[in-house]
Amino acid sequence: MELEEMQATWSEMNDQLEHQRKLTDKLIMEMTKDRYRNKMGRLSRYEGMGALICFAAAILLLFQFHKLNTWYFVVSGVFTIGYLIVLPILVLRSINAMRDIDLINNTYTETLIAYVEKRKQFLLTQRIGIYLNFILLAVSLPVLVKVFKGKDIFIADSNILYWYVPIMTIFLVFFSSWGYSKYRRITASASKILQELDDTKN
Repeated sequence: MELEEMQATWSEMNDQLEHQRKLTDKLIMEMTKDRYRNKMGRLSRYEGMGALICFAAAILLLFQFHKLNTWYFVVSGVFTIGYLIVLPILVLRSINAMRDIDLINNTYTETLIAYVEKRKQFLLTQRIGIYLNFILLAVSLPVLVKVFKGKDIFIADSNILYWYVPIMTIFLVFFSSWGYSKYRRITASASKILQELDDTKN
């Protein structure tokens, strides 16, 4: 009888330990999920603020579009407005794709593969944005001068090209380099958080 009681007690203890382990694993999963979402939340906040500025600028240009009265102004205006609307949407979608990875139901391997793929897409979108920034630098200048000053810089005698283009090019090089490296660090940090799931899911 004592042996049976010991076996029953041992079995009960095993069940309690297993239950405790599952609760601990679940807690770790929830904490990991929260930390991961916080990292993605930082990216969303940065890009969300940038998107609002871009959308506001696009709306402003749309209301002033009638001032673009030559074909090259129209083409430049369409490119500028398209850039200000489409690129922020693509960036925010790539961030949401990373954020929405199912950490709970996916296996560790599935989670990591999905994250690596989504991170590559996000960083690719960032690189495309950097290259387009330099095109925007040249294309948007005539549009802005025309809209806000009513001048055609290709006709009017203006010194703006001599100081605007070099200063903005230097600014874009440093800002783009800083921003891209910052995003790489944030996404690499999120990757390390996901690697902690390996012990929990195995």
